[in-house]
Amino acid sequence: MTETEQTAEQSIDPPWEPPLAGTETEHLLGALNRLRTTFRWKAGHLDATGLQTRIGASSLTLGGLLKHLALVEDYTFTGKLRGGSPGEPWETVYRDDVPDWVFVSAADDSPADLYALWDGAVERSNARLDAALADGGLDQLVHVSAPDGRHASLRRLVCDLIEEYGRHTGQADLLREAVDGVVGEDPPPGWHA
Repeated sequence: MTETEQTAEQSIDPPWEPPLAGTETEHLLGALNRLRTTFRWKAGHLDATGLQTRIGASSLTLGGLLKHLALVEDYTFTGKLRGGSPGEPWETVYRDDVPDWVFVSAADDSPADLYALWDGAVERSNARLDAALADGGLDQLVHVSAPDGRHASLRRLVCDLIEEYGRHTGQADLLREAVDGVVGEDPPPGWHA
């Protein structure tokens, strides 16, 4: 391989890497998708025991985080965005009467169901977000509002979701290391969910 070919190969960014110089929307979506990818990698390819592993006194598990973030995805881009319901599967299974239901109930779900739930929620979120961006961009006001009636912008929803993933991806780092020692910031080259 020539030096030019090596340089070209090294400069190709993985698909989850945000752009080096893009628009505001490209950077925000790039940051969100990088966190989503890192989270999915940290939670990925585990059996039920791995998804239910806990650290110390914490009840947090990777399976619980998968289910929680699936609900957050669906709720953000339905309820917060337009005031709608998060839809299925949440309509028939969600339990208000059980504290931390979304985290606790993940132990009853198979790994395949948890991965499908999260993957499906992200796919739905991407479609809803793309439609909202096409319909008015990041500056448009969304349904969710402060107690005084001021509505948030779509930009705020995206930033809030980035913050949510930042917090939970850090927790996933610790949980995954406890399961099988996997560490690192990014998935290895060629990784796929």
